[in-house]
Amino acid sequence: MEISSSTETKLATAKIVLSTAASVAATAMLARSIAQDVVPHEFQAYLFCKIRNFFGRFSSQLTMVVDEFDGYTYNEIYGAAETYLGSKVSPSTQRLKVSKQEKENELTVKMDRNEEIVDIFQDVKFKWVLVCTHVDSKNYHNSFDHTSTLRSEVRSFEVSFPKEHKDMVLESYFPYIVKVAKSMVQEKKTLKIFTVDYQHMYGNLADAWKPVNLDHPATFDTLALDTEDKNKILKDLERFVKRRDYYRKVGKAWKRGYLLYGPPGTGKSSLIAAMANYLNFDIYDLELTEVRCNSELRKILIATANRSILVVEDIDCTIELQDRMAEESASQRHGYPPQKQVTLSGLLNFIDGLWSSCGDERIIVVTTNHKDKLDPALLRPGRMDVHVHMSYCTPSGFKRLAANYLGIEDHVLFEEIEELIKTAEVTPAEVAEQLMRSDEHETVLKELIEFLVDKKKENSMAEMKEKESKVGKEEENVGENDEEEEKEENN
Repeated sequence: MEISSSTETKLATAKIVLSTAASVAATAMLARSIAQDVVPHEFQAYLFCKIRNFFGRFSSQLTMVVDEFDGYTYNEIYGAAETYLGSKVSPSTQRLKVSKQEKENELTVKMDRNEEIVDIFQDVKFKWVLVCTHVDSKNYHNSFDHTSTLRSEVRSFEVSFPKEHKDMVLESYFPYIVKVAKSMVQEKKTLKIFTVDYQHMYGNLADAWKPVNLDHPATFDTLALDTEDKNKILKDLERFVKRRDYYRKVGKAWKRGYLLYGPPGTGKSSLIAAMANYLNFDIYDLELTEVRCNSELRKILIATANRSILVVEDIDCTIELQDRMAEESASQRHGYPPQKQVTLSGLLNFIDGLWSSCGDERIIVVTTNHKDKLDPALLRPGRMDVHVHMSYCTPSGFKRLAANYLGIEDHVLFEEIEELIKTAEVTPAEVAEQLMRSDEHETVLKELIEFLVDKKKENSMAEMKEKESKVGKEEENVGENDEEEEKEENN
């Protein structure tokens, strides 16, 4: 009886303990759920941070913080860790972010905020946590909401490991993550073209640019570009990507500037796409007319990634760049604070000044229809290193277009067409449009000959009118000068 009574007592005690533990766990889960729904994100992050710091004092673990940005500069280790950890799922992981862009085959997997992932490297256990803190950025002018305050998110990784392995982490583990992440990105990379998101550029720098897939089919094989110019560009690009150590040795930022100039329709945009496809570089398309001041421009440009092409199209038309020696003017508009303007010096400081060193392996492409309108300061070597004249269609360009659009390398009408193209001054875009008009080779080539003949007549008439206009203006000037001389004589 005593044994039975003792057993019953122990069972009753165990039930009480288990019941109490279950109640405590349920209460903790309820409290956590309420806290996540009710308590502000800022306070949650602050509380978790304080708890971790408290227990950290009694731990043999060391925690390193990897911020997304170091000042204005994107932290390469953060980006590498984000990619690397997406492929690591530990038993303790509860939430992951999964996305897929249209026309991409691969899924993108990333850690969700406040989640933990465990990684093993050289038999050492590493615990990673993604910490996200919501902050209110400074007030800024918004044409739709005059009192708006932008909410931004500051992101960082915290990695914990035994303190004795600190040197190994800095010398081996982090470099290993960067190397693996680069390989992963290149394997499944889909080219992107980025445009500035002006509604979010005042918050987290990573949100300043918004991407879409670049699915442009242009390659150097399909370009209707003079063969000599094409080979020159290819050799220059190949030499550029191999010269990291050379640029560092001579003390220059690892970048290259290209100026593409010529009339509209000569293939400037197609050449940029071909360069991106050849190098596997993303494109950042900068619209200068939307940028309000030099500091804003600098912030946008710093947020661009390495191994990329920055494009400023039609620079002579998009914005009236002031003289580089002039001060930035400010104007009072509609009662809002003075709006400064982007100056030429502001653009040049990023292309070739101290700010040009904020990033590696970058190509800057500027396009214009009128090279003579650009300031010589922009055109000199070191800023625009390679000048490419995108001319009217040439005989070799026509043959390339015929191969692309018609699938033929030669035809009895080619000789006549090539002679006309030498003097007709037509753009590759105009020739391509004519070649798309019919599937019958004979028909489309005869129509192209008619088009070239008409174009040649139009150009001749335009030249005659221009000469007549010049003669008229000269006669006008002579008449005005004679009148002035007569007045002076009468006086």
